[in-house]
Amino acid sequence: MGDPVLTLPELIRRVRGARTQAVERELVQRECARIRGAIRVGDPQAGTANLTKLLYIHLLGYPAHFGQMECLKLLASPQFHKKRIGYLGAALLLDERQDAHLLLTNSIKNDLAHPSPCVQGLALGCLGCLGSAGMCRDLAGEVQRLAADAPAPVRRKAVACAVHVVRKAPELSDVFVPICDRLLQERRHGFLQGTLLLITEMCERSPDVLNHFRKAVPQVVEMLRNLEVSGYSQEHSIMGVSDPFLQVRALRLLRVLGQGSEETSEAMNDTLAQVATNTETSHNAGSAVLYETVLTITAVRSAPGLRVLAVNILGRFLLSRDRNIRSVALASLLRLVHAENSALQRHRATVLACLRDPDPALQRRALDLSLALLSGANIRTMAQELLGFLETCPPAMKPPCASGLLLAAERFAPNKRWHIDTVLQVLTMAGSSVPDDGVSRLVQLIGGAGELHPYIVRRLYGALACDISPQPLVQVATWCIGEYGDLLADSCEEAEPVQVEEGQVLALLERVLQSHLSLPPTRALALTALMKLSTRLQGDIDRIRRIVCVFGSCHDIELQQRAVEYNALFRRYDHLRCPR
Repeated sequence: MGDPVLTLPELIRRVRGARTQAVERELVQRECARIRGAIRVGDPQAGTANLTKLLYIHLLGYPAHFGQMECLKLLASPQFHKKRIGYLGAALLLDERQDAHLLLTNSIKNDLAHPSPCVQGLALGCLGCLGSAGMCRDLAGEVQRLAADAPAPVRRKAVACAVHVVRKAPELSDVFVPICDRLLQERRHGFLQGTLLLITEMCERSPDVLNHFRKAVPQVVEMLRNLEVSGYSQEHSIMGVSDPFLQVRALRLLRVLGQGSEETSEAMNDTLAQVATNTETSHNAGSAVLYETVLTITAVRSAPGLRVLAVNILGRFLLSRDRNIRSVALASLLRLVHAENSALQRHRATVLACLRDPDPALQRRALDLSLALLSGANIRTMAQELLGFLETCPPAMKPPCASGLLLAAERFAPNKRWHIDTVLQVLTMAGSSVPDDGVSRLVQLIGGAGELHPYIVRRLYGALACDISPQPLVQVATWCIGEYGDLLADSCEEAEPVQVEEGQVLALLERVLQSHLSLPPTRALALTALMKLSTRLQGDIDRIRRIVCVFGSCHDIELQQRAVEYNALFRRYDHLRCPR
């Protein structure tokens, strides 16, 4: 005798009571096998119960595709409770990539013509959920008819379904234009929300429809103005904001209608200013409306004063305690940095304060915006702030910060000395996070600053003596000492007077060569620097020869080759070397 047939509550209870995944899997497999047998037998009484259990199994993540045909059978049933389960199963188990969904077309068409509004609503919901482009073309006429003449609940669902139809088949946009013209006269907010969404979708896909609905801008503006000045409504107000969902829909439609049209944008300027100044931001509902207002102001051809107001609203968002609001504000300001740079500069301090937030995502957006705000007028002050951030920021933030500072210093440096000092600070603080081209860029910069060579070589010698771990800095310093090491003995007014002996320079380069922190390219530069110093310094050449000779048996092929070639120069061509 087999196990008793489980009802849906009993199945749920047993699945929840399973102690291990294996027990749950065995229970589900046994129930699926029982459901398959019942489907093969074709028991009409158990169809609904089996499909509801199968949908629960599908929600648990187990395969349930064998119940697709059962969904289609229940769809064709004249009984409402079976039809409802069939539509629910179709929405979960079918999609437009499967051939079985094509069999839905006839059933949906029949149900759209059904006298019961409940059945019509089920059919509209299914079509709006998984209707393919072909199904939408076949059933667009039925959807249009229901959106025009059906009872109010069905008309709302028909308008929502029409949005899906337009997305799948944009060429059908003209079919729904007359209906939208009529629905714009509605006073009920549910109708207006669906209508505004449908018009927005059609305008984004059809230039002809866009030109048609630009004539309706005064109606949409009047609707938005009425929402703004209306008092508290228990049915629609949220946190003191009158129907923020409808306001957002209206603002998005105005954004689409106003793009590229001076006349249309001018017609909405006053209302946008009213919404921007009167909406409270103490709760998320008001912040959402204000954010959509800012997006609309910046997308259309609005007045300059209105665009400054939009930037100031985003600046207020940066003072919010909600990190999500601050993150959205930073992303929006970054998009406006080129168009409204002068207005954004007034919020520099607030943007820089966001760099101290512990949230890494917020830090990255604040860093991107700070780097975008850099200019010739503020490079000195902002570079100091960003260098302070570079010194303390997490390792993941160092590469973008260092790269941005190097590019900004190259672009906006007031003079060469400030440029070199800033780059040296970046190399010192960022360490190995400096971009690959940072070393070559600084070497090129130093080579072209002849009058600063004594100052630069002393700065780099001092930095190298303090720390030999940051490899980019060590590479630049060893190259510079090799090229201009003889200037260390000269006096320099711009640098601190420090007496540097030749033995100290050689000892420092030997320390770099022997350090386990030094990379092979760094050692190669240090070895080459020693050879250059053999002609630039008057000291112990034999010491340089001994250091170079040690690397003649180095495991690194590049270093070994350099050392062997340099030793050959000492042995065979020493008489050609002319000290300065």
